[in-house]
Parts: sequence; structure tokens; C-alpha cells
Amino acid sequence: MDRRRFISAVTLSLLAAPLASEAQQVGKVYRIGLLDYSAPDSARLAWWTAFRQQMRQLGYVEGQNVSFEPRWGRGDADLLPKLAAELVGLKVDLIVTSGTSAAIAAKRATSTIPIVTATGSDPVAVGLVASLRQPGGNVTGMTSINSELAAKRLELLRTVAPRASRIAILWDETDAGSRLNADGTEAAAKTVGLTIQSVTVGSAAGLEAAFAAVVRGRAGALIVVSTARLFPYRKRIAELAVKHRLPTVVGFREFVEAGGLASYGTDFPALFRRAATFVDKILKGAKPADLPMEQPTKFELVINLKTAKALGLTIPQSLLGRADEVIQ
Repeated sequence: MDRRRFISAVTLSLLAAPLASEAQQVGKVYRIGLLDYSAPDSARLAWWTAFRQQMRQLGYVEGQNVSFEPRWGRGDADLLPKLAAELVGLKVDLIVTSGTSAAIAAKRATSTIPIVTATGSDPVAVGLVASLRQPGGNVTGMTSINSELAAKRLELLRTVAPRASRIAILWDETDAGSRLNADGTEAAAKTVGLTIQSVTVGSAAGLEAAFAAVVRGRAGALIVVSTARLFPYRKRIAELAVKHRLPTVVGFREFVEAGGLASYGTDFPALFRRAATFVDKILKGAKPADLPMEQPTKFELVINLKTAKALGLTIPQSLLGRADEVIQ
């Protein structure tokens, strides 16, 4: 081979290498596991739809360069480890979780596959990460800081039900995030001299008994701790609260849309959209250990005036003026 042909051959091979690499990257189909502690009802699916829409905006088209493997815990804490192990067995490229228990199950199932949390309570307190700034392992993403908002919800409840001196908390004892939230509520109540009645519930079948316990305890109002396990039962919880004339505050707007009195909490679809940006960064080479976890910056106050009327409550105009949405 003469010198000219040799140089041409080398040049062509160098040009071909990046093209081949690019073609391989274009042909890559990322497999992403979606692990949710809750059940796939319409409201919960709307959160995941927000995630998928943001993924598409970032260039990930389902069926072309990404596929999703959704798994639902349906409120069964014992099922989550099996679902997490199943996703690991499928060799997914990444796992996105919703609910503190789902994130814990995913982390216990793998220390190598990246995990992005779309929701969840304090990740440091439950042992998911070393710190928000430097997670240090295979977990990063968003935290919904539900436990940190406990004092705000208690303040809201005192505003709509100022005569209530005894407050009941309804929470899921199997969920670490729910426990943090309940503890935060009890701590906030002590500072203002309120008595707290703690009531746990784990299923729809246990709701009647839980409310019976609240009534026996003579609670004047109720806080429902935001948890994936209780999320599907929000309509029934709202009905029972009205039946027993209990002003009730919770951490997600879907409860108020289902007939609950009031909510103060995170914009969850926004959290899921933001989680998609973490997925994008990791798929492009970033390490979860180096991606600081983020806290929400947008919170919503939603009030249902129809429910307030049913409970015989008059909501202060000052509170209505602060609300992001008032349901008539």
C-alpha cells in the first residue's frame, strides 16, 4: 500500500469510529423501572404521566429509545422487596420510585443500579442517602419534605377548627416516611399545648375501626399523614371525616378534590417532572452519588368550601385569600 492510500485508509477509519459509536448510542433503548408503593388509580397515574411527558420532552420516546417497567405495591409493604428484586432481575438501567418505602426497598435490592426518588420524606433520616448535598451512593432525586410540613398543616387545622384542643393523626405504621410525619406533628403539637391521639391504619378495611377509635378518643379534628398506602382511600377517608364531623387536613390536593376539607403540600406532578431531569443526567453519565437531592419550592393550599359547609365551618376570608385553589 502506498503512502497516499495508507493515509486515506487511516482517515476513513478515524471518521468511521465516532459514527459507529454514535449509531450505537442512537440504537440504545434504556429500560427504566418504575416502583410505586401505591395503587394505579387515575390520580396516581397522572403523576407518572407528568414524568413520562417530561422524559419525552428530554428526548426519550417510548418504543424508540426508552421503555418503562411499572410495578405497583398496592399498599402492600411486603410486596415491595419482591417487586424491587424483579426490576433488578430485568437488569433495568435505572429505577424511579414513589413513596419512601418503595425507595428503601429498591436500595436494599441493589447498590449498583441508579435510583431516582420522585417523592419521599427525609431521605437522610430514613437512611437512603448520606446527605442531601452529597448522597454518596446510588440514590438521588426529589424529596417531598412531608414531615417538615407537619407544623404548617397543624397551623392550618387550628385556623379552620380553632376550638379543637385534641387532634388525631391517621398514619401508616409500616412506612418510615409516615412515621416521621406523625412524629413531626406530635412535636409541633406539644409546642402549642395540643393533645395528639395517634391512630394507625393499614387498609381500607381498617378505616371504619380507625375512625371509631378517633371518635372514642374525642378528637376535635384530624390530620391524615400523606402516605402512598392511604392515597387510594382518600375518598372514603373524606366521607368518614364528614360523617363524624371531623375537620381534616392532609398533604395532597387529591384528598380535597375527593371531598376532603383542606390540604397543604407539594405540587407532586412538578416533583415527577423534576425527577425526569435526574434520570436524563444519569443516563448521560452523571453518578447519583454526585447529584445533590432537591427539595420542592412550590407548595399548594387547597380548600373545599362544600365540605366546610357540610361540617358547619366558616373558613376565614384571610385563609381563602391565601389559597391556591378553592373548590366550591
